[in-house]
Amino acid sequence: MSSSTTSVSTGGVLRSLVSTSRPLSWVNTAYPFAVALFLTTGRIDLPLVIGTLFFLIPYNLAMYGINDVFDYESDLLNPRKGGVEGAVVDRRHHRTILVACAVTCIPFLVYLYAVGTVASAIALTVTMFAVVAYSAKGLRFKEVPFLDSATSATHFVGPAVVGALLADGRLGASTVLVLAAFFAWSMASQAFGAVQDVIADRAAGLGSISTVLGAKATVRVALGLYALAAILLLVPWELFSLGALLMLPYLANIWPFRSLRDEDAERANAGWRRFLWLNYVTGFLVTMLIIAQVQFG
Repeated sequence: MSSSTTSVSTGGVLRSLVSTSRPLSWVNTAYPFAVALFLTTGRIDLPLVIGTLFFLIPYNLAMYGINDVFDYESDLLNPRKGGVEGAVVDRRHHRTILVACAVTCIPFLVYLYAVGTVASAIALTVTMFAVVAYSAKGLRFKEVPFLDSATSATHFVGPAVVGALLADGRLGASTVLVLAAFFAWSMASQAFGAVQDVIADRAAGLGSISTVLGAKATVRVALGLYALAAILLLVPWELFSLGALLMLPYLANIWPFRSLRDEDAERANAGWRRFLWLNYVTGFLVTMLIIAQVQFG
């Protein structure tokens, strides 16, 4: 094999690994971990840095890479796959992707288990199980209606729980309410994201919350979950409760789709694309709230 051929092949594998890890979404898992651990310890130390790096890249490679490998056949039928919303990776790279998931994750996991508490170890185990169980053959939680949304929520709330438990293994009442709100928000987001795939998923014989409930009902469930997240954030009556206001843009984003018919489900993609960018604005505002909470207690 010539050096140029090897270079092209290596380049193709690297492109597949990067695209399948969804760089646009890296911050969505690293940020919750970093914030939760920082608010618990009040310092930037090695566990925070290493844990953030893990939840930034290797974790996303595992979460999305496993999904892309086991969803390959159905993704070929889905017109929105092949970009920032989901890679359709060359079948020749599937084994490499799975090996890369294991190789990149294991060292970080060993470290986090070593420096953490019993509670954080349990949370980390549950989180990693959810990553595998969502897509892997024989488990496929993503095809079990309602469990699909709960498992997906675990993907994003799990890192925050690990961060919150890593230092002392305890969760305060306010922290539990914020995490519960985050879980409701994540379930709502997954459910709405599934709406746009109703037609493709049914054509591929896949089950999901949206294929069972239909587009209209699923959007309304998502609206209810976003509203629940807002209510949960209001309960602690702390400065961070202002975060309840951040649910309003999400409610406004999907409100126009509340009566969406199944045959028009792909129209929800416009709302999903707005959701992806809305997360960055929300992340900035959450950061401002956190700084204010730390500053003023």
